[in-house]
Amino acid sequence: MPRTETPRYGLRRAVAAVLGVFILVVGVGVPVAIVSPVPAAVAHVSAAELEDTRAADPALPSFGSAGIGAVGLPGLLAKSGPQRPRTMASITKIVTALVVLEAKPLGPKEQGPTITFTQRDVSILSDVIARNGSWQEVRAGWRTSERAALETMLIPSANNYATSLAVWAYGSEGAYLKAARAWLGQHHLDDTTVFDANGLDEDNRSTPADLVELGRLALADPVVASIVRKPSAQEPNVGGLENTNELLGDDGIDGIKTGTYTTGANLLFSADVTVGSRTVQLVGVILGARTHPELDAKVPALLRSVRKGLHDVELTTRGESFATYRMHWGGVAHAVPKRSESMLVWGRVRVERHADVKRITGGRKGERVGSVTYSVGKRTVSVPLVLDRDVLAAPVWWRLTHPVR
Repeated sequence: MPRTETPRYGLRRAVAAVLGVFILVVGVGVPVAIVSPVPAAVAHVSAAELEDTRAADPALPSFGSAGIGAVGLPGLLAKSGPQRPRTMASITKIVTALVVLEAKPLGPKEQGPTITFTQRDVSILSDVIARNGSWQEVRAGWRTSERAALETMLIPSANNYATSLAVWAYGSEGAYLKAARAWLGQHHLDDTTVFDANGLDEDNRSTPADLVELGRLALADPVVASIVRKPSAQEPNVGGLENTNELLGDDGIDGIKTGTYTTGANLLFSADVTVGSRTVQLVGVILGARTHPELDAKVPALLRSVRKGLHDVELTTRGESFATYRMHWGGVAHAVPKRSESMLVWGRVRVERHADVKRITGGRKGERVGSVTYSVGKRTVSVPLVLDRDVLAAPVWWRLTHPVR
């Protein structure tokens, strides 16, 4: 006889079914909800940008040959006139100073070894006077330091001290010239030739590009750089020395060397100019002016025009947002540059920006999430992007209330 189900028995079955479902949900559904993957936050990335800097209009001289560059930027920024080798005259002495210091190095504040002049140095003086070159007194038995001799060569442009220094450092002018030519080759100054240590030989020749690079090398040497910026000095035997560069101290000019020959005047010069938030050291040269006053009159306008053509392009600043993360469970974070970055550029240049970041489900402040890349003319710079704050992973309450995701 079939069993009749009582109401009480049916209720028990219903309760058992509900309880089973509850156990299933709690025992299986909750863990699954907690461990199931959560959707990553999609970053809203700032749009790519384009910017063109202002074109340059350098005020180059209409005579001779000229070139100008900047420390930190390769080659020449601008040039004018024939770029073939020309007589460099006493600019040759910058080569002499750097090559002598290769053999007899000096610390930035050292006076260096003592040089005792001999009758040979007196003969060198006599030869320079006979050739109508600039000179300073020397006598057999005089003693001076290497630094003082370098100052006497570079500041008043004493030709005899240039030759005496070369012979002192290398034993003979021939040995010096061999070392100087090797040094020029090592520094890729392939269009520069030297036939003496002082520049009296007009076959000492160079190009604007080589001389601007020579100027960079001079400024990188602390001894030479400190000497060429001096308007005057004292040599213990000779006395007062006055710099032949009459532009020193004007318009930020702090060097480097004049050159005078039979038919013309030269100047290798350097100057500090302010561009945006940075100081830029310019190096320029003018060869083949008729006189030094004609040459000197052109330099200030050239420097001002070049400064206007340089741009300190701000690429990134700390705290700047390149992407915004909005988490599904609340909270906002930004992708910001790890460091500030700027770039010095010359003239009209196209600046392109593109940011790329990854999707995240959480992260810690400072964690890298991508990068922003700038194309600036032919150069490229990439800056890491990091989170500006902690980003919490999906909390349990959100996982439980969003089991389907």
